Amino acid sequence: MADRSAGDGRTAGTVTGAAGAESTAELGRRVLRLRTERGFTQRQLAEPAYTAAYVSTLEAGKVRPSEAALRHLADRLGVSYEELTTGRSPRDATRLRAALTDARRALATGAAEDATGLFEEVRDEAERLGFAEERSAALLGLGDCALETGELTLARDHFEDVERLLAGEPLPRRIPAIRGRAVAHLLAGELRYSCYLLESAIDELNASGLHDPYALLLLYTAAIAPYMDMGAHARAVRAAELALALAPSVDDPGLIARMHRGVARTLIAEGRTAEADASLAKAQELYEQLRIHTDLAHCHWMRGYVHAQDGNLERAERELRTARDMLASKRAALFTVQVEVELADVLRRRGRTAEAEALLLPLLARSPAPEPVDAPGPVETPEPATTPEPMTAHGGPGATADEAGLTAERGAVHAGGAHRLLGLIADERGDVEAAEEHYCAALSLLERTGAAGDLADLCRLLGDLLRREGRLEAAMDAYRTGLGHRAAPGTTTLGPAPAEPPM
Repeated sequence: MADRSAGDGRTAGTVTGAAGAESTAELGRRVLRLRTERGFTQRQLAEPAYTAAYVSTLEAGKVRPSEAALRHLADRLGVSYEELTTGRSPRDATRLRAALTDARRALATGAAEDATGLFEEVRDEAERLGFAEERSAALLGLGDCALETGELTLARDHFEDVERLLAGEPLPRRIPAIRGRAVAHLLAGELRYSCYLLESAIDELNASGLHDPYALLLLYTAAIAPYMDMGAHARAVRAAELALALAPSVDDPGLIARMHRGVARTLIAEGRTAEADASLAKAQELYEQLRIHTDLAHCHWMRGYVHAQDGNLERAERELRTARDMLASKRAALFTVQVEVELADVLRRRGRTAEAEALLLPLLARSPAPEPVDAPGPVETPEPATTPEPMTAHGGPGATADEAGLTAERGAVHAGGAHRLLGLIADERGDVEAAEEHYCAALSLLERTGAAGDLADLCRLLGDLLRREGRLEAAMDAYRTGLGHRAAPGTTTLGPAPAEPPM
């Protein structure tokens, strides 16, 4: 029998370039592995069309086989042509996708720790098989699990791994990871950097003509929260309007429900609480249909906030307690303590200050003491941000739900809110020293975040306290600082708003 090393008459030429050599060597190793697993000799695999010498040369990675030769080998090995050439077994891919579905279902029902284990199994198996798509999906899931449990550094690491893995893919493929990283920075209190990540991605998508509705809806929905916290209400409202316009183009009930939650925040800021509650009711209905436990808890959280804004404190307390219990049952540690801060505010407003204080103090027990400040000085307006460096967030892989607490690096906005409430409680009972200490601690935390509205309110409280104590110069400094944060309502230090997509 003639040596058919040239396949079916087409040249199987010796590989020359480094990339080609690597690809051919990988293919040769795959043929060797499959042949060995099936107990074939090289001659048994080669016959009747090829020789054992040809198979030996191929397995050594010294020749690039023709398509006809590959189809012959795939048929003899009992695998598909695609599996032989790419290493992707349709059966393995289906199995991993099913495992990803199970992991997502576990996360949706609030079982973040169970979901973490399932995602880790998929990640490891996908890495072993060389399945980049399934591996990136598992890493994205692990990032979402870490957000759920408040492990912000770990979450960022997972999302960054996804971005590296998909570096050569179109930008829309990387948007879920970018959005996840922005949320991690938001929860760490790094509002400007969160906005920077989201706005940069929006600009890049629109500038490149990649007007992917799903990707843009993810980004605009995620941008609402940091905009609101920074006092950039005009941008938040516009992001909500764009999200609503994009929603009909997206067939993802979970994302649409998140969008309704975000839109509700802008309606609340405009005093349209009835519309906000209606938007939250739509989100809640979708989450109940999807059985998305944690996002449903967020709806109860937001509805509690709406009722608190309306002065319906009894309903607000009921909704916030429901949200707190749902989140705590699934060990969503950081979200749980954030809800408890808002619940404490409702309890204080209902005259139950002892309960509010008892709820707040443990949340700050593990927090490092903020740097002491006597009173705020004049505000310096920073230059528009270009490429800000992210702050380092702690409370990462080593932080369990039992160790969770509010710090400057984990939930800084709510940590500042907790100190503000404790300051109000101390002020109301005449403990001026404790009140000033808490107000200054809150100021130290919030100045790092850029939460303009909260800062302005806090400076007013501190100024009033200092003025009552006769410390007029310090009080004036506090008022000036508050006015500085309110000097340009709805603006940020982020520079121009991102370009908008054609609608």
